Order: sequence, then structure tokens, then C-alpha cells
Amino acid sequence: MTNPRPRTIPEATVARLAVYLRVLTGLVDGGRSTVSSGELASAAGVNPAGLRKDLSHLGPCGVRGVGYEVRTLRDRIARVLGVERSRACVLVGIGNLGAALADYAGFGTRGFEFVGLFDAAPSRVGQQVGGSVVRPVEELEDVVAETQASIGVITTPAEVAQSVCDRLAAAGVRSILNFAPVTLTAPPGVDVRQVDLSVELQVLAFLGSQRTLPEAVVGGMA
Repeated sequence: MTNPRPRTIPEATVARLAVYLRVLTGLVDGGRSTVSSGELASAAGVNPAGLRKDLSHLGPCGVRGVGYEVRTLRDRIARVLGVERSRACVLVGIGNLGAALADYAGFGTRGFEFVGLFDAAPSRVGQQVGGSVVRPVEELEDVVAETQASIGVITTPAEVAQSVCDRLAAAGVRSILNFAPVTLTAPPGVDVRQVDLSVELQVLAFLGSQRTLPEAVVGGMA
């Protein structure tokens, strides 16, 4: 008899579960005990039907007429996302963005710990950022091996991001978050998520310009 395959949750749903977790954590901190699907959906920026579909991947959660028990749902999502245990992360590129990420205390409360900060610039090596000392990038592989870091964050210039990605993957890192404005290629078994702030700003600018167009012009473009 074979073991059943683990339930697969779509990537888009996983992203929304992380948002629900953030909202629920705020509700717990505020002393709330229950929340309706409408309230939770509104706070997360989704529609109630979509929320219920997302939560269906977790099994039965709410009670009709009552809603969701806030702490119970938060803990269930946290277990599914794996944030109840600490994840060791390394960050490469301690410029303005990298330093801001390393100094952000919110990652620690969500189960992520930066165990190594790295930069190629001698002027940055030895600086204290977010409670950690910046190391030379030559020590990257050793730190990944020592700490068993599973997540790498890249905030380097675009021209060196691929080489950093290659080194992280070769060292055993299996999840990479890339802020460099370039598409990275990773070997099978290594997940890469791209965060391009300039693209996001361009999308927002486009949406804003669409709202300001006269209705007749928008209709004529259809």
C-alpha cells in the first residue's frame, strides 16, 4: 500500500495564505477571538468566495454563522507555511535595500533569521547591520554549510546576481528571493522568486493613468 501524496497548494494560494497570516496575527495582537469570512477577505484584499476557496486547501476551518476562530486559523496557516519553525537565511548585497531588509525586525517574528550578511565591497565588510556583522562574500559557502541556510536573498547589482545565484545553489540553498533587476536561471530543485520594484511601480503608474483617462477615450480604446 502506497502512502498518499501530500496535498498540493497552488503557488498563488500560498501567497494569499501569507497575507491571511499577517492579517490574523494583527487580529490576535488586537485581542480578537473570531472573524467572519467577509471581514478577513476585506482586510486581505480578496473576495469572500476566493478566501473560502483558499482556506479549503487546509480542510474544515470555520463555523457557519460564527466565522473563524482567529488564533486557531492563524496557527493552522502558520503550520502549513512552515513559519512556526525558524528558517535560516543569507543575504548577499548590503547596499541601501539589502541593509534595510537585514535591519527589518518583522522577519524574525515570522520565522526567518538572517544568519549571514555578505558584500563584496571592503568598505561594507565588518559593518554591523541588524545585529549581524557583514562578512566578505568569499565566506558565503562556508556559512551556508555551517548554518544549513535554506533561503538566499539577492540584493546585488544586476551584473553579478546570476553568479551569486549560482554560488547559492551550489552551496545547497534551495530557495532564492531576487531583488536584482535581472531574470535568474537556477538548476532544477531551486526555486527563485523575482521582486522587481521598478516593474511594480510601472504597473501602478499605468493603473493610475488609466483611472485619469476620460471615459470616452477608454471606451474608444476597447
